[in-house]
Amino acid sequence: MTNKKVWTLKSIANEIGVSNATVSNAFNRPDQLSKKRREEILASCKKLGYSGPNKAAQSLRSGKFNIVALVLPDSVEYMITDPVASDFVKGVSSVLEKSKVNLLLFSGISENINSVSDFVDGFICYGSPRNPELIEQLRTTTKKVVTADFDIDRKASVGVDNEQAAYEIAKLAINSQDDDVAILGLRLLDSNLTCRVYDLPNSAYQFSIAHQRLSGYNKAIKELNVNLRADRVWNIPENKHPFALIAAREALTSIPRPNVLLCMSDLIALAAIKEINAMGLKIPEDIRVVGFDGIDEALRSTPSITTVHQNNVKKGMKAAELFIKKATDSVIIPYHIEHGGSC
Repeated sequence: MTNKKVWTLKSIANEIGVSNATVSNAFNRPDQLSKKRREEILASCKKLGYSGPNKAAQSLRSGKFNIVALVLPDSVEYMITDPVASDFVKGVSSVLEKSKVNLLLFSGISENINSVSDFVDGFICYGSPRNPELIEQLRTTTKKVVTADFDIDRKASVGVDNEQAAYEIAKLAINSQDDDVAILGLRLLDSNLTCRVYDLPNSAYQFSIAHQRLSGYNKAIKELNVNLRADRVWNIPENKHPFALIAAREALTSIPRPNVLLCMSDLIALAAIKEINAMGLKIPEDIRVVGFDGIDEALRSTPSITTVHQNNVKKGMKAAELFIKKATDSVIIPYHIEHGGSC
C-alpha cells in the first residue's frame, strides 16, 4: 500500500509549474485570475489530490478564524429547548452565514472562555451567563464582544428595554390597589429549585434579564399602590413546563389566591393557564395572566396570552451585524404589547 503524497502550497505550485501566489489566488482570490486560468489550476490540483491551502495555518497567521462564539445564559440544551433563544440564534446565524462566518455555541455554565478564545474572532453573549466569572472574562478579553439583553462596559449591545416592557404589562394587568399579585419569575436565583423568593442576592446575577423585568413589575406595583405580599414571588430555574407548573400550583393554591399572575415568559404563562383551567377558574374574570416574549404558542392558546412581543430574530440579526461591523453602539430593539384574552 503506497502512502498518499501530502502536498504543500509550494510543492503543488512547483508540480504544475506556477507561482505560489497563483495557486493561492485560485483558491482564495478568484477575482485575481481569469475564469479559464482558475479552472485549469483547480482541475490540476484536484487531479493531484490537493484541496487548497491549510485553513488552520492561515487562520493562525492572520488571527482571523471566521468563527464567532455565542455565549448562552445557560447550557446548550437551553438554546435547543427554549423558543426565544432559538429565535435569537436563528437571527444571528442568518447574518453570519452571509458573511461566511461560522457559529460556535458556548455554554454559560462553562468555567472560562479561554478554552475557545484562541480560535474564535470574538463573542456574542445572549443574556447574562449563569457563571458570573464569564462576565469579567468577557469584559477584559481583547476579542470583539457584543452583548444582548445586558451590558458590559464599553462593549456593543442590543436588546429590548426589559424593565420598561415589564412595567407596561404589569400596569395593564393590575386594575386596582386591591388586586392580589403574584410574580412567577425565571432564574431570579442561581438555583436549580422552584421556590419562593424572599431575598435577592447582591451579585452579578442581579443584572440578568429576569431582574430587569422584576424591577419593572415592582415599579408598576409601587406606583399603583398595590401591596405585594412577601411570599408572592417565585423562582423558576428553567423555562420549561414542569418547573413552571410547580410554581403555578403553589401560587394558585395560596390563601388568599392571587387574581393577577405576572409571568416572566410565555411558557410560564401557558403552564399557569393550564393549571387555572384545571381548577375550573375563569380567565380573565377570576385571574388575569400576562406573559413575556410573544412566542407563537402564546398567541394560539385558549385564551390567547396578553404578552410583550419582542422580535428575537431581529435582535439576533442586529447583534451579528454589530459584530461584523465592529461597532460599539448600544441598540434598543422596539417591542409591543400583544393584547390577548388572558387580561
